[in-house]
Amino acid sequence: MTDLARLTDLIEQEVTASGFELVRVKLFGSDDERTLQVMAENPETGQLVIDQCMAISRRISDAIDAREEAGDELIKGAYRLEVSSPGIDRPLTRAKDFANWVGHEARITLSKDADAPAGNKRTFQGDLTAFEDDMVTVDDKKLGSVTMPLAGIHSAKLMLTDRLIKSTVPLDTTGADEVVSEEFGEVEDMSEEDAD
Repeated sequence: MTDLARLTDLIEQEVTASGFELVRVKLFGSDDERTLQVMAENPETGQLVIDQCMAISRRISDAIDAREEAGDELIKGAYRLEVSSPGIDRPLTRAKDFANWVGHEARITLSKDADAPAGNKRTFQGDLTAFEDDMVTVDDKKLGSVTMPLAGIHSAKLMLTDRLIKSTVPLDTTGADEVVSEEFGEVEDMSEEDAD
């Protein structure tokens, strides 16, 4: 069985040593179709460009391989490593995420064992209105203002809205004019001169 806490600790060390911040580690799938998804960001931009994703991926892969060579198997069996930027409609996983995105719409799902602040309802969607003392307040579209402890949240993500798009730092398009050819594994330049 995979020890996700120890794995996350190792990944966070490598991401931090690269000058970035870890947003989320998630292992999903089954058998040989498992994916280890790592989301990280540049604290200055809130995103990563392709070269940064590749550098982090190599660093994490090397660290996991080194542990395995030393006899410490963090992940049993085959898996695919995927490193990405969190994107505009990003997951909210840390206290600072909730604080930074107050005023934007989010979808929040509580853990099964968390006390539900509104009857049996466990999923809320609406604007984040406050984050204080590890308590998240959302203006749910159906129930109005609902406050819940951060510790009771299973998952949360921003919803893609015009307001969110307008407030987000423009994405870095470095490398967007290059396409990796699957047939030959080469990088092709798709500059404006080549485009029809």
